[in-house]
Amino acid sequence: MTEFLLELLNQGGYIGIFFLMMAENVFPPIPSEVIMGGAGLLVAKGQMTFGTVWIVATLGTVAGNLFWFWIGKVWSEEQLKRIIDRWGRWLTFEWDEFTKARDIFRKYGDGIVFALRFSPLLRTIVSLPAGLAHMKLWRFCLFTFLGSGIWNAILIFGGQTAAPLVDRFEKFAGYGVVALVLAGVLFYVYRVVTWKPAEAHERQD
Repeated sequence: MTEFLLELLNQGGYIGIFFLMMAENVFPPIPSEVIMGGAGLLVAKGQMTFGTVWIVATLGTVAGNLFWFWIGKVWSEEQLKRIIDRWGRWLTFEWDEFTKARDIFRKYGDGIVFALRFSPLLRTIVSLPAGLAHMKLWRFCLFTFLGSGIWNAILIFGGQTAAPLVDRFEKFAGYGVVALVLAGVLFYVYRVVTWKPAEAHERQD
């Protein structure tokens, strides 16, 4: 499984990593830890360079978040509510998560875009209230780039550092990759099954 992942990333190259990271932020269930960890292993093998992986992955993250930022900018909150009600189950977006991100954004301002890059649930959703608030584009891109850049660097470095252990315990490393992917799939299924429409959250308030 590890060799398959590395071959997949190697064949896709830097452009493939860019699009994978962009997709990870448009469709949250895709695990960035597997993508960046695998890229880190390729860096350790000398098949990719740390700096190039880091820049294309971070730019991909910014591009994915710009998709949601743009949606927040051109749609009203009422329109977003209808979209989340219709498609939120499959995107694993819940209305209360959006309102939570909106309230945090309003309370702490633009800088929270940077801080929430380290939150597994709110890092993508915060792009919507940032767009709704018409946050300056350059500030959104800057804070998203800085926050995701730190996170991506940690993941790449982790994969690079773990390379000797992966080579030594390749079979177990493969199981670890499978476990991460399965965990991502199971978490996605859990989110789909337990998803609630906006009205259910409003009744709880």
